[in-house]
Amino acid sequence: MQLAVTKKYRNRIHPQKFALWLAMAGIMMMFVSMTSAYIVRQASGNWQEYPIPSIFFISTAILIVSSITMHISWKGYTNGKENQYRLFMLLSFILGIVFIIMQYKGWNALYNIGVPLDGNPSGSFFYLISGMHIAHILGGLAAMFACLIFAITYDFKVTPKRKIKIEMVVHYWHFVDALWLFLFTFLLFS
Repeated sequence: MQLAVTKKYRNRIHPQKFALWLAMAGIMMMFVSMTSAYIVRQASGNWQEYPIPSIFFISTAILIVSSITMHISWKGYTNGKENQYRLFMLLSFILGIVFIIMQYKGWNALYNIGVPLDGNPSGSFFYLISGMHIAHILGGLAAMFACLIFAITYDFKVTPKRKIKIEMVVHYWHFVDALWLFLFTFLLFS
């Protein structure tokens, strides 16, 4: 009977993973609506053009590297390499924090070139879109922090239950990274 139950669920999507994917779809819809509003508002005039400070390019590169380190951590976990898993998870976490710091410095750079938060709608949209993304990065960092605590306090084992939890954190982190690449590209070229 146990074999039949295991086989029954083997070809299905794990319910927690499915819930995560639904949440990511909802997040994506929210950002698509923000970028649509950006396009509509931009077309109505009174739109300030400004160069995007170079620090945003650096923060984007940091986020890409964090996605790579997260993947290396995942591979370490699935291959039973405890040190690789822990080290690269910690590195991903640190890079996530550095990304937030760099975004804040980017906002300061925007302000210093005459693009305040409450000024022209073009700048306000930039702050809003990047700020909402930071909120989702913080959610990913919280989940990653929980994984780190778990990795440090419990014995290392590759179990299906642990694997699904870590895999969900990895999927979400790749999602917020890809989302930022979309948003940054959009802001850069619009």
